[in-house]
Amino acid sequence: MAHFVAATGEFVGTFMFLYFSFACQVMLQKQASDVSLANGGSSSQTNIFTALVYGLSLLVNVWAFFRISGGLFNPAVTFGMVIAGTLPAIRALFLVPAQLVAGMCAAGLVQAMFPGDITLTNTTLSPGTSIAQGVFIEMFMTAELVFVVLMLAAEKSKDTFLAPIGIGLALFVAMMGGVYYTGGSLNPTRSFGPAVAGRQFPGYHWIYWVGPLLGAMIAAGYFRFVKYFNYEEANPGQDASNEALA
Repeated sequence: MAHFVAATGEFVGTFMFLYFSFACQVMLQKQASDVSLANGGSSSQTNIFTALVYGLSLLVNVWAFFRISGGLFNPAVTFGMVIAGTLPAIRALFLVPAQLVAGMCAAGLVQAMFPGDITLTNTTLSPGTSIAQGVFIEMFMTAELVFVVLMLAAEKSKDTFLAPIGIGLALFVAMMGGVYYTGGSLNPTRSFGPAVAGRQFPGYHWIYWVGPLLGAMIAAGYFRFVKYFNYEEANPGQDASNEALA
């Protein structure tokens, strides 16, 4: 029953995260002065707002659903936590389908409710960005996000309750670096939902699965490395209270 309840939390949380993100991005792209280029308007202002919307939406919904399901909302994050040993594989089998269905539902509802085309939110490669570059961009950007999740949320400390802030900021920073080049997916669900709702799959859609999953493996591998060598001893006292230090 606990796995089922967690799966419902992941469904609702992923839906809320992506629904508001997609809705805002459709609005931003419709207002952009040049919508003929990949990933909508090419202005830096549009890219900044897009990254900010996704980061803030993730922050708010992770904070709301953290106690129910962990607030993962991302198969790559889920995969990374399984590899890192911080999430049971059986739980992931419940969470990932819920995340994928939620992404499709969020994209479909935005398509039905708002003027504009949901395909404006599709993650696509910009002109001049090769498929190989896209894979590596998605890989490294996702590695940043997953490692932040592992260190701030999975690794418990006195500041764990603030983890959603760091996670939201990590997505914002990563998307700022990648949104123009790849659409800044970092999340297979985020790319899969609009592609299904808009019935538009680019031939390189697979990079939005392979890149994030590889990034999750890198982050999880380094997390296990620092845990194995007791990283706490490298810089002791970081999680100690003021009373303990006195």
